[in-house]
Amino acid sequence: MIKFVPLVLGLLTVGCATVSPTAVRPLPQAHAHNDYEHQRPLFDALEQGFCSVEADVWLVNGQLLVAHDLKDARPERTLEKLYLAPLTSRVAQNGGRVFRDGPPLTLLVDIKSDATNTYLALRPILQRYAAILTKFHRDRTETNAVTVILSGNRPRGLLTAESSRLAAYDGRLNDLQSEDSPHLIPLVSDNWSRHFTWRGGAGDGPLPDAERRKLKDHVQNAHQQGRRIRWWGAPDNAAGWKVMADESVDLINTDNLPGLRSFLTTGGRQ
Repeated sequence: MIKFVPLVLGLLTVGCATVSPTAVRPLPQAHAHNDYEHQRPLFDALEQGFCSVEADVWLVNGQLLVAHDLKDARPERTLEKLYLAPLTSRVAQNGGRVFRDGPPLTLLVDIKSDATNTYLALRPILQRYAAILTKFHRDRTETNAVTVILSGNRPRGLLTAESSRLAAYDGRLNDLQSEDSPHLIPLVSDNWSRHFTWRGGAGDGPLPDAERRKLKDHVQNAHQQGRRIRWWGAPDNAAGWKVMADESVDLINTDNLPGLRSFLTTGGRQ
């Protein structure tokens, strides 16, 4: 039985302004990297309008615990308590969406423990929340309020073998050369520093033309295949965000939630 966690509907402060959560503009490109490390996991991101959040999970004594490092895993910080249950409550309050009339929310589950055993523990948990989750089939995707995508240690064989699933696979750039369906791999993520030298610092100048062309090609290739694209480790500042926005990168990683929200809502005018 799902336990509903009430959503706090009070006012929130963004910079110097006070904003009602119902007035927050959803930001489809905004991805909260390591979201669970914020003071209020999930809620801080939602109150900034983020439509994608990332949670690292470890399988510990049959429980899926949210933490970057195993030593920091706590029994009360489960994936259900921090994410799935409050999202269910939020969806119920907002007419079937995380943001009323807004886009689906991506829940990127980064598996840190063994891929197979962790997924086998995750699968029945996701079934309990099937009413709000996107369902993936071999030939189609039934989009719902929350889309779960598995990253990190990914159980590719298990996911491929299932004719229908409540989670998809986070690919890498080499998956753009595969024939796997976007219903299996709807998102491709990779390490920025492995493919680009530009770091977006004050003395680095603009993104070099050759690297911009390479970025354009990767984005275009992903989009032609019906996949989204994301870079981790990319410059987490206005210069980096502008490159991502200008080149239509689908999810922009950040640890600076208010900063990216301000950038995206003002068109980069700081």
